[in-house]
Amino acid sequence: MTIRNFHSSSDLELPLHINISFKVIYDHFKKFTNDEYKGHPYHISAKHMVEEIDKVPELIEGFSDFSLLEKHEEIINLLLEPLFPEILTSNEIKAATVPFSFTCFKFTNRFEKILENAGDDYLFEVRNFEPDAMYIYACTLILAAVYNYNVDLKRPFYFDIPDLNSGFTRHYRVAFNGDFMDITKTENAPEITEDDIKLLLDNFNNIDIWREKFPPNSYIFKGFGIMNLFDVTTDETINSLQNNLIGREDESMTEKIRNNLRDFFGIIDLKVGYSVYDISHLEEGYVKVKRSESIILTDEKKIICEKYFCNHIINKLFIENESLVVSDVDYYKKQSSGNTFSINLVNNEIKSIILIPIKTSNNKDLLLLEMASPRAYELNSVNKQKLKDIIPMFRAAAERNSEEYLNILEATIQEFYTSIHPSVKWRFYEAAENYQNAILDKDEDAKIEKIAFHDVYPLFGQSDIKGSSLARNKAIKEDLTKQLSAAIHVLREACKKETLPIYDELMYRVEEYLVDVEKGMKAGDEVAILDFLKREIYPVFNHIKEINDELSKVVNCYLDLLDENLQVVYEKRKDYENSVTKLNDKLAKFIDKKQEEAQKIFPHYFERYKTDGVEYNMYIGQSITKEHKYDSLYLYNLRLWQLQTTYEMENVAFKLRKNLDHDLRVASLILVHSNPLSIEFRMDEKQFDVDGAYNIRYEIIKKRIDKAHIKGTTERLTVPGKISIVYSQDKDADEYLKYIKFLQSKNQLGKVELLELEDLQGVSGLKAIRVEVIYETETNEKSSLSIEELIKDMK
Repeated sequence: MTIRNFHSSSDLELPLHINISFKVIYDHFKKFTNDEYKGHPYHISAKHMVEEIDKVPELIEGFSDFSLLEKHEEIINLLLEPLFPEILTSNEIKAATVPFSFTCFKFTNRFEKILENAGDDYLFEVRNFEPDAMYIYACTLILAAVYNYNVDLKRPFYFDIPDLNSGFTRHYRVAFNGDFMDITKTENAPEITEDDIKLLLDNFNNIDIWREKFPPNSYIFKGFGIMNLFDVTTDETINSLQNNLIGREDESMTEKIRNNLRDFFGIIDLKVGYSVYDISHLEEGYVKVKRSESIILTDEKKIICEKYFCNHIINKLFIENESLVVSDVDYYKKQSSGNTFSINLVNNEIKSIILIPIKTSNNKDLLLLEMASPRAYELNSVNKQKLKDIIPMFRAAAERNSEEYLNILEATIQEFYTSIHPSVKWRFYEAAENYQNAILDKDEDAKIEKIAFHDVYPLFGQSDIKGSSLARNKAIKEDLTKQLSAAIHVLREACKKETLPIYDELMYRVEEYLVDVEKGMKAGDEVAILDFLKREIYPVFNHIKEINDELSKVVNCYLDLLDENLQVVYEKRKDYENSVTKLNDKLAKFIDKKQEEAQKIFPHYFERYKTDGVEYNMYIGQSITKEHKYDSLYLYNLRLWQLQTTYEMENVAFKLRKNLDHDLRVASLILVHSNPLSIEFRMDEKQFDVDGAYNIRYEIIKKRIDKAHIKGTTERLTVPGKISIVYSQDKDADEYLKYIKFLQSKNQLGKVELLELEDLQGVSGLKAIRVEVIYETETNEKSSLSIEELIKDMK
C-alpha cells in the first residue's frame, strides 16, 4: 500500500489524538449480515467481510501506528472497495486520508498517475498550509461534534501539482468527506462553557487561548476521511489572470499575463504580444502604432492598412472590432498573395494565431492582443471560444488603463503647462471640495471661491542673457545676407544663359534689400523681404529651372540652403536659438533641483519662467501652509539660499559657454522686498499675481528693474560677472552684506559696490549692491552647498 505523508505534518500538533478506524464501514457491513437482508445481494459478501474484519479487532477499535496500514493492506483494500469502485478509478481523483495530517493511504489510479507525473522531487503539500489555523480548525470540529456548536471555518484547500509531461502545474481543490469519523472527549479535556465559546470566537489570532481550552491530544479521533480532488486549473488561471490585470502595472505584469495565457491554452511555447493603435486616421487608410510589444510587427510606427493586412482582417479588427483566428498561416499567406502581415508571421515562425481587438471608450485607441503558436491548427476557431471567459477582463483592464493613461496625460499637462505648485495645492483641493459640497447640498449660488494668500514675503530673481536682442538681430542679418546673396547668384547665372531685362530688374531690387540689411534692419524688414522673394523671385526661379539642367542645379543649390519647414536660410538663428535653449534648460533644471532642497527650509510657493534666461518668484509666509509654524528665521535662510543658488547658477552658465555655438553671458539680479503682501490666483490667467494697489508697485519694479541705470551714468545695473541686489531699505542692505561677507569667506564672491539707481517710471529711491562673481576655474564638487551646510557655516 502506498502511503504519502504531507511533508509538513510530521511535527503537527493537534487537540486530537488520531486513531485510524474503519468502524463506520464495519457497522455498514454488519447491518447486511442480519437475517432481514438474506435476500439482499450484499448479505453473503457482508458476512464474509465481517468474519475477516473480526480477526483484526484494531481495525474497528482504532490504531495510531501507521505501519499497520501496510500490514493489513489486503483487508483494508477490501473494506474500502465500495468507496473506490473499479469502474471509477481511472476517472476520480480520490484518496483515503487521515484528516488534518493529509496522510493518504489509498489512491485511485488517476491520482496515482498524477503523482507519478509530478516527479520524484515533488513534495506532497497543501498550498499556504498554516499549522495554527489547522489546530483551530480541529477545535471547531470538536465544538460541532462534542458540544453541538457549529462554527463555520470552512476554507478551500489546494494542491499545486506539476505535470512533467506537459510542463505545466495543475491546480486541484480538495473536498473532504467526514462521514467516517467520530470524536470523543478524554478526561484531560477541560469542560467548554458558553463563556469559553464567546472568548474563543473573539480571539481567532490568539492560538494560546485555543490551546488552553483544547489542550493537545485531549480528544480522541477515530476513523478516516475521503479526500476528493477536482481540477480547477482553468478557474485558477482565470483568477490569476484577473488579479494580474487589475494589479499595479510593472515590468513583470506582461510576463505574468503571458504565463497565464500559456496555462489557459495548455501551450507551453505560446507567444503572446500586444500593440496599441491610434485608429483615428482609419478612414484615411492608415493606423499609427503608439506602443508595442508585438509578435506580428517589426519597427513599424505607421501602417498602411491595405498594404499590410488583407481587407478581411482590416474589417474584422479595426472596423467591426471582432476577434479572429488564422489557424494555418502558410495557407493564409498563399491566399493573401504574401502580404506584409503574413510574411512577418512566417518570419517569426508562427503557424497559427488569434487576434483580439479591444476598443476603449475614452479615446481612439485600439488594443490588439496577439496569441500565436508555432504549430498550425493548434489555435483554431474552436479553442478561440474559450476566450469568451477572459475577454471581458481584458476589456475592463484596457478601460481602466486608458483612464489611468488619460489621468497621466492630464497630470503631465498640469505639471508642464498649467501647474499648481505642491506647496499650495492643499488650498485648491479645499476650495474644490467646498464647491462640490455646495453642489451636493443643492446650493443654487454655489461658486468656486477665490484663492489668495495674505502676508507673504516675496523673493524674486533672474539670470538674464545679456545682449540677446542684439545677438538675435545679428543672426537674422547674417542669414538674410546669405539668402539674398544666393538669390543674386541665381539671377546672375540666368542672365548668362538667357538675356531678359526682368533678371536685371529683379537683381537690382534684391541688391537694394541686401544693402538695407547690411545697413541695419528695422521692424518688419524681414517679413517684407521674405514676402518679396515668395511673390516675385520664386516664380522666376521655377522658370529658370526649366531652361537647362545646369541652371536647375543652381536653383536647387539655392533651395538646399533653405530650412525645410521655414523655407528661409536658418543657420545662424538656429545656432543662436539652440544656444539659448540649451542655456535656459540647464539653468531651469538646476534651479528646479535646488528648489526641492529649499522646500525643506519651509514650504513656500515657487514659480519659474523661461525667457531669454530664467526668472522666478517665491513667496513664503504662514498662510502658505497649514502644517508648519512660520518664523522670520525661515525667510532669512531662504534669502541666503537664493544668493548662494544665484552664485551657483552663474557658474553653471559660465562653464556652459564653451559648449555653445554662441558665446552667451548672463547677468543675475535679486530683488529684495521687506514688506509682506498678498497674492491671488487669477482665474482668467491661471496664475498667481500680487493683490492690492500698494502691492502693484512691487510688480512694476520687477518688470523695469533690469533696465535700470546707475544714478548719474548711462551704465546698466545688470552686467555679466556680477550679481545685482536691489533694495529700498538700509536694513536689507545690512542683511545681504552679512550674507555676501560669508560667501566671500568661501572665495565665491569678490568686490562689492554700493549704488544708487536712477528713478524708474513710477518708482524712486531704489538702491543696489553689486558684487563680483569669482568663477570656478575647475570643477569643485563642494561648490554647491546644501542648505544645511550653509546654515551650519553661518552659525
